[in-house]
Amino acid sequence: MKRTTIDGKALVYCDEAFNTPNGKTAHGLVRFTTRYKVMGVIDKKYSGLDAGQVLDGQNNDIPIFESLKVALQKLGANNKPETLVIGLAPDGGRLPAEAKIVIKEALELGLNVDSGLHDFLYKDDEIMSIARKNKCRIRDIRRTPDRDQLHFFTGKIDEVECLKIALLGTDSAIGKRTTAWIIVHAFRKSGLKAEMVGTGQTAWMQGAKYSMILDSCINDFVSGEIEHTVYDAWKNELPDLIVIEGQGSLMNPAYPGGFEILAAARPDYVILQHAPKRLEYDGFPGYKLHPLQEQINAIEIISGKKVIAVTVNHEEMGKEEILPACEKITKETGLPAFDVLEYGADDLVKLLKSYLK
Repeated sequence: MKRTTIDGKALVYCDEAFNTPNGKTAHGLVRFTTRYKVMGVIDKKYSGLDAGQVLDGQNNDIPIFESLKVALQKLGANNKPETLVIGLAPDGGRLPAEAKIVIKEALELGLNVDSGLHDFLYKDDEIMSIARKNKCRIRDIRRTPDRDQLHFFTGKIDEVECLKIALLGTDSAIGKRTTAWIIVHAFRKSGLKAEMVGTGQTAWMQGAKYSMILDSCINDFVSGEIEHTVYDAWKNELPDLIVIEGQGSLMNPAYPGGFEILAAARPDYVILQHAPKRLEYDGFPGYKLHPLQEQINAIEIISGKKVIAVTVNHEEMGKEEILPACEKITKETGLPAFDVLEYGADDLVKLLKSYLK
């Protein structure tokens, strides 16, 4: 796929978090982004390795560096990035102290900084002073928009005529966004039009044309922003399919998400992302993951819409375990199961085409 960039070259900071759930923003940017041309990842644990090889077992020519200094030295003046992107996604969205040191270093070197965390850089006087001195741009992607920029729910979602699929998950950090992108790209490759509606900061960083950041939004306007974004994607692009990225999961104790998407986007059907080897909610030992069938039942009762497929996250699984796991899910739920990251989305696209309006 030919990639154009919105904001030029970037380095992704993900020290000691790459290839873990806390590095999911970096993972998204390594796999796909049109916002940046990713020149490398910073994580001393995997320094010297290829980011794609570490993450998915396939080289993608994005090197991992041990530090910002080393990255800039090895990339050279002709490949100097314009932006340092914070690729961390820790529980609670807090910015580690070590990351602040690297941010200051990047600003002193003239790099812009983009962060999707809840610790806003614009509130840090020292960081902003360095940014102003070096004429650098700071973007806090999760910064709450002013109320006059937000939309209230109107009901116009009922005018959307294309197929709408919500990609929800049984947990947070389980691959919903990645699967959504894979489906959209496969749908486009098949000759039909598809749009991704992003609902988190990483989708925006990946260049999603239509996105809102759900957990930066004031509660009264969450439904309206979801509706407005889905409606705009349909009105402006007239796609055959819109895939709406889920957030958290209905039963996650810290990130209960998905209800707003079901209520406001009013999807026609739901696809549910699941990690068969995950037994507890991410980051919360002792909080047992609710069974897959129970989560399917909850979605269908709340929304009145059917879950039509399960997509599999193969974390902690050998390749030989994936297809048997899919078969087990189908036997237990009666639903087709697909690992689109490992095997592609062609079979899932065939299924979705049968639901086209």
